[in-house]
Formats: sequence, C-alpha cells, structure tokens
Amino acid sequence: MTKSKSETRNLLLFFVIAIGFTWLFWVPQALVTQSIIGPSWFTNLKIAAWGPLIAALLLTFINEGGKGVLKLLKRAVDLKFNKLWLIPVFLLLPVIIGGSLLIAILSGETAPEIVWLEEPLSLVIVFFGVLLLGGPLQEEFGWRGYALSRLQLRFNALISSLIMGIVWFVWHLPLFFISGEPYYQSPMLAVLTAMVLLTILFTWIYNNTGGSIFTALIFHTTYNWSHTVFPSLETVNGGLFFIIFLLIAVVGVLIVWRPKNLARSRERITILS
Repeated sequence: MTKSKSETRNLLLFFVIAIGFTWLFWVPQALVTQSIIGPSWFTNLKIAAWGPLIAALLLTFINEGGKGVLKLLKRAVDLKFNKLWLIPVFLLLPVIIGGSLLIAILSGETAPEIVWLEEPLSLVIVFFGVLLLGGPLQEEFGWRGYALSRLQLRFNALISSLIMGIVWFVWHLPLFFISGEPYYQSPMLAVLTAMVLLTILFTWIYNNTGGSIFTALIFHTTYNWSHTVFPSLETVNGGLFFIIFLLIAVVGVLIVWRPKNLARSRERITILS
C-alpha cells in the first residue's frame, strides 16, 4: 500500500473513531433531553469531547509506536515559528467577537451582563480552564495535528478546510439536542457556516506556523474564551455580525495568502505526527 493510500485510510479511521467515540456518549445524552430514554450513570459521563484526541493518539501509536505519540505531543510545545503569528492567534477572534458585541450594542440592542468586569483576574482562570477542559486540548491534536495534515496530502488548503469544517460540525451535531449545551437549539446552518469559516482561519494559522499544534490550541482557546468574555451571541444580531466579520477575515486571508496553501510557502503543508 502506498503512503498516500495508507494515510487516506488512517484519515478515514480517524474520523470514524473520533466521531464514534464522542457520539457514543453525546447521543444518549441527547436522547435523555428529548425524553426518549431515562438518565443513567452512563449518560452523566463527561468524556465525550476527548474523541479526537483519543483517535489521534490511538492511530499514531498503532502506526508509529510510542515515539510517534511522543512526537505528536511535543508539537504542542514546539515554538519554532515566527512569533508575529501570535498576534492573530491571540487577538483575531477576540477582536471579531468583541466587535460583534459592540456593533450589536451600538445598533440599539441591550448590552448583556458581562460578569467578569467585577473580577478581571477571572479572565486568566477562565482562559486556562477553557484550554484544558473546554475543547482545545480534547480536539486540536486530532483536528489539526492529525487530520488536517493528512487532508492536505490529497487536497489544497481551502478544500481541506471545507472538509474539516463539515466534519467538525458533524462531530458537534448531538449538542444541538442536549439541553444546557451552548449549541442547544441553535440554528444549524449558521453554526455550520461559522465552523467552516473558522476552520479556514485555523488552517491559515496552522500552515503559516509550520504545523504548530500550540497555535491551534491557543487559537481554539481564544475562540471559546472570547464568547465567554464578549457574549455577543446573547444579543439578537450579534451572531449575524460575528459571521459577517468572520467572512470578511476569511476573504482577506484568501486574497492575500491564496487558497492553494493559505501560506506564503509554495510547498503544501503535509506535516504528519
């Protein structure tokens, strides 16, 4: 089997394991919310989001052994990239989401409660809480560290991002039916659009930092963190402004960095674990 076919097989296996593990827990929780089944100890487990990380570690271990797993994990602390990229990594999404809230308020909407104004230091605690338990750690070794690299063996950066964005949305699907989750009863088309646009920005960051999982972790963290800090989605039109600003950012990236690589380099980014 050629390397390309082998990595395609690994990529498909990754998607099946990542989604399968997560849905194994989220689907029963959704059925509880819909009163189709009753709650149990199983539906109260909070390990569903670890699916992408488990899939990436499992497949890396099977194909590359412990050294491959260690290499994948080390990419989360590899800082060998142009540090100027830390500017968009830390600031782009807070500006977009904060700007969405600001425009919503300026358009006449009532400002939602911003609880952290009373304790600004809580922002730091929330940031690290999001990083470790709010999605980034559970997902980014898989989505970017494992899947995106293999997608770019076969497709250009834009097509890879579109595929990755759709898969990311599908992975989240049960959350639309679980009460108490951020996506519960949210408009699916709007969320899908936002996820695809966000994924293009993730690829742009990833490719321009040499396949850095560190920047993917932080970028994901700033996204989730910013929605806590600037609750634009609690306004009527904040979500619409958020998508518009995301679209503007993505169009700018595509114009300047081009769809093929979303990076200055002419080489396609194919970093594997």
